[in-house]
Amino acid sequence: MRIYHIPIFVPHKGCPHDCVFCNQKKITGQTDEVTPDTVEKTIDEYLGSISGSGNEERYIEVAFFGGSFTGIEPEQQAALMRVAHRYLLEGKIHAIRCSTRPDYINEEILSMLKEYGMSVIELGVQTTDSEVLKNANRGHSFDDVKRAAELIHSFGISLGLQMMTGLPGDTAEKSVRTAKDIISLRPDCVRIYPTLVMDGTHLMEMYRRGDYVPFTLEETVELCSELLVMFRRENIPVIRIGLQTTDNINADTVIGPYHAAIGELCTGRIVRHAIEKNMDNSALLEVTVHPSMVSAAVGHKGENKRYFAERYNTRLKVVSVAASERNLIRIVDKIVDIYE
Repeated sequence: MRIYHIPIFVPHKGCPHDCVFCNQKKITGQTDEVTPDTVEKTIDEYLGSISGSGNEERYIEVAFFGGSFTGIEPEQQAALMRVAHRYLLEGKIHAIRCSTRPDYINEEILSMLKEYGMSVIELGVQTTDSEVLKNANRGHSFDDVKRAAELIHSFGISLGLQMMTGLPGDTAEKSVRTAKDIISLRPDCVRIYPTLVMDGTHLMEMYRRGDYVPFTLEETVELCSELLVMFRRENIPVIRIGLQTTDNINADTVIGPYHAAIGELCTGRIVRHAIEKNMDNSALLEVTVHPSMVSAAVGHKGENKRYFAERYNTRLKVVSVAASERNLIRIVDKIVDIYE
């Protein structure tokens, strides 16, 4: 099944907080007011392009992202939701999701969202460490996250949780602790966003003063690959790592651990670690993988091949076998689950 997302970016409106990392205008690339007409026009435009993309089975989802959707006026929430709900009732889309803050969730809000067909609510947890939350000026606590997650579950709405790595005061150990806390809340999906420094944020001011040093890309790949394994072991899908590349988000516009293919880097690192733990001392190391895992085994732009050649003087040969399972690889004479 091909999955399509129709993003409706609701700008910073609705959120009175000023998190140190946040520049919603840059992240979403949008500053205009969102109205019901905007929602209808956006959905129609996307549906028009999707309808011409072939005969494959489709799953189409409208997503209200940016800012804090449940923080805007209830009347505006309802007006925007009514438009999306109409397309849901007509069978033109299959689901509606939104992102918001954990302290902007209550029974009244959830009742309205449920009435208009909200399928998934994603909460910006960012971290569960109280010191890091304070440093980031989040304005909520982990207790707020737990309360909101429990309420969302009670309404039968799927729960997504978003975490960030590398915020001021964060460490790899604190991020691992956050991942464990997130797992305890039984989310249906997770997003991982390494912290990036953007113009127009307090974080940029901290960076320029020397009060903040971002995680390196290498530190981030190591950490996020570990987090991926943790979530995978609990059968929790990680649906995104890193901000999507846009005209405003790219290597020239941000400071920190940005990479256009950071998810691929992380998966490649997981496979590398699995190989490294189970390899022998042969000059030729043959690894058999599922076809979908060939690029991960080879590494982004061949980095795993280079790694084994330079560190172990070993030539890595990757063989594709369709019969194998995606998470299983054969290393020499051993079958290894890369997530174990």
